Amino acid sequence: MPAPASLRPYSVCVYCGSRDGADPAFGAAAEATGEMLAQSGWRLVYGAGDVGLMGRVARSAQVAGGDTFGVIPEHLVKWEVGKTDLTSFVITETMHERKKVMLMNADAVVVLPGGAGSMDEMFEALTWRQLELHSKPVFVVNTNGYWTPLLALIDHMIAQGFAGSDLREFITVVDTVPDLHRALSAHKAA
Repeated sequence: MPAPASLRPYSVCVYCGSRDGADPAFGAAAEATGEMLAQSGWRLVYGAGDVGLMGRVARSAQVAGGDTFGVIPEHLVKWEVGKTDLTSFVITETMHERKKVMLMNADAVVVLPGGAGSMDEMFEALTWRQLELHSKPVFVVNTNGYWTPLLALIDHMIAQGFAGSDLREFITVVDTVPDLHRALSAHKAA
C-alpha cells in the first residue's frame, strides 16, 4: 500500500531505457533529470536498475542527495543489476506488480527515451488514466525528437477512431529537462 501523498515527498515516476541508446543526449537528459529531481526535493520512483538510462537517472539523483525509490521484479534483479543502495528498494514477483507499485507511489509520470519496456509502462499509465484509475499527468521528454514518431502514431490512432482526443490531452510533451522542471513545478503547485 503506498504512503499517502501528504506523508511523502512529491514523487516522480521515471520510465526510461535499460540501455543508453545511440544518442549521447539521452544519457545527458537522464542525468539532468535525476539531478533536477533531487535538487527540487522530489523523490525519484523508477525501475531500480543500475544499467542504461535507469542507472544514470538514479546515480545522478543520489549524487545530488535525492530520495530514490526503486521497484524491480525478482527475475530482473541480475539482468538489470538491481540497485540495492537506493533509499527504498522493493522486489516484486511480476512485471505487472512492479508497474503498479511504481505508479501508485508517484504523483506524476515522466517518460525519457527507452524501448519496448518504456512504451509498455507509458501506455499502461495512459490506459489507466483513460479508465479513470488515476489522474496523474504523463510528461514525455522528447529529447532530440526521439518520441516524435510515437506521438504521430498516437495522433493517427485518434484520427482513425481508435482513441478519443483525451488520450493526447493526457500527454504533455517537453523537449528539455528545464522544460520538464517547469511542467512538474506547475503540476505540483496546482
